[in-house]
Amino acid sequence: MDNKLLDINQIKLKQPLTSQQEVFQQIASIAVAQGIASDHNEVVEGLIKREQESTTGFQDGFAIPHAQVDAIKRPAIVIVSSKEGVEWNALDGKPASFFIALLVPKQEAGTTHIQTLASISRMLIYEEKREALTDAEDANNVMEEFAGALV
Repeated sequence: MDNKLLDINQIKLKQPLTSQQEVFQQIASIAVAQGIASDHNEVVEGLIKREQESTTGFQDGFAIPHAQVDAIKRPAIVIVSSKEGVEWNALDGKPASFFIALLVPKQEAGTTHIQTLASISRMLIYEEKREALTDAEDANNVMEEFAGALV
């Protein structure tokens, strides 16, 4: 796995998040704290802008929000889960509670973004992977599930 993309400090599980805005705020806070991005608001705005184009809701409670903005300094994945489901306009109409955010610098918008998004999507096709992530007790469990999934 590309360890530069996902670090254990970029995973926060079972957070008290109840809206898309709160999810985006949490993702941006982690990104700034971990040196992934330089501007909290620009990350939030990038996530909102992308979501307005079309939903990033997947299925079974998963969403893959993503942003490509200048404030993002290096490609990274930030993972957040909420205790409650959040209305996300997902493909299956169900609320989302597990968010795999893909943050990519604007200048890397093509290759890095598409390859990583494809890797995450391929992983989430498998019900047992989705269940394992949903049932993860801590960030170590999540890291184990992602090992081998990211190229």
